[in-house]
Amino acid sequence: MKKIVLTGGGSAGHVTPNIALLPSLRDAGYEITYMGSYDGIEKKLIGDFDIPYVGISTGKLRRYLDLKNLTDPFRVIKGFSEAKKFLKTYRPDVVFSKGGFVSVPVVRAAASLGIPCIIHESDMTPGLANKLCIPVAKKVCCNFPETLKLLPESKAVLTGSPIRAELAQGNKLAGLDMCGFNANSPVIMVIGGSLGAANVNKAVRDSLSRLLEDFQVVHICGKDKMDNLLLNTAGYRQFEYVKAELKDLFAMADLVISRAGANAICELLALKKPNILIPLPSSSSRGDQLLNARSFEAQGFSIVINEDDLTPELLVDKVHELYFSRQIYHDAMTKSGQMDSIRTILKLLEEA
Repeated sequence: MKKIVLTGGGSAGHVTPNIALLPSLRDAGYEITYMGSYDGIEKKLIGDFDIPYVGISTGKLRRYLDLKNLTDPFRVIKGFSEAKKFLKTYRPDVVFSKGGFVSVPVVRAAASLGIPCIIHESDMTPGLANKLCIPVAKKVCCNFPETLKLLPESKAVLTGSPIRAELAQGNKLAGLDMCGFNANSPVIMVIGGSLGAANVNKAVRDSLSRLLEDFQVVHICGKDKMDNLLLNTAGYRQFEYVKAELKDLFAMADLVISRAGANAICELLALKKPNILIPLPSSSSRGDQLLNARSFEAQGFSIVINEDDLTPELLVDKVHELYFSRQIYHDAMTKSGQMDSIRTILKLLEEA
């Protein structure tokens, strides 16, 4: 049996594309093992799929001053040793990395043992973790045509992002029942990201009374971000995080308000959901979400609101604008010509 090690973590966006690959990898005859941090979100997400999980030490790669910058390099070195010890014994045929800081010691360790590595960059510009992995990778997959010119020509492959097939198989009535909603009013789905989005959450809640005049709102707000004072508000349902039922929530959603993480917006594109993107500002990130959002806006897929401009009034206005022109956005996404990313990535794995 062919063996593959998947890696990636730190946020759900570095895990869900790996999950999307699982059925096809199994059909292709791969024995699958996942490598991640000891207790990161990747361990929780992969736990539902009956896959062996190997935890290693990790340290975050920061671009800012922090005392942990003095100790985390030692954690990365320890993770490299742990990864190399496992890989030397397990001897996978190939490693596929979705990025995040946990992937660096895994990819580097695999390369040191001559194990071929395929890595995937979701954002328009490569993140620091992938920049450290690109020199030893066989191929680098990406989502945006603009990314190709930033990668080594011999390694770059435009694949798009693997999307979980089950997301398109949701049941609208099951979603309505789960939320206690009726079938007569349109539904807004708010996705703050796996770690939540405080400013987005606040803006939605500050505008909730006006939104509920015309819409029902399901709000995935992130761990420990529930507002207990709003638990019994009619037409409003909160969740910290949603797993299997996410497909049903997507099926009932008429509009989506989301951050602009690459995997999240690729899911919206695949599902053709009219959306408002509120990207993380450059003051809180490296600016990748701003670039992702602008690309989708330019292609006619999304309305974009800068977080610095975000007010309850603007959010309500843009929601109504999107709702009344939703067919235009749906049609633009329908014409986009989605790539068969899973098949393309599987071909790269077989070649490696």
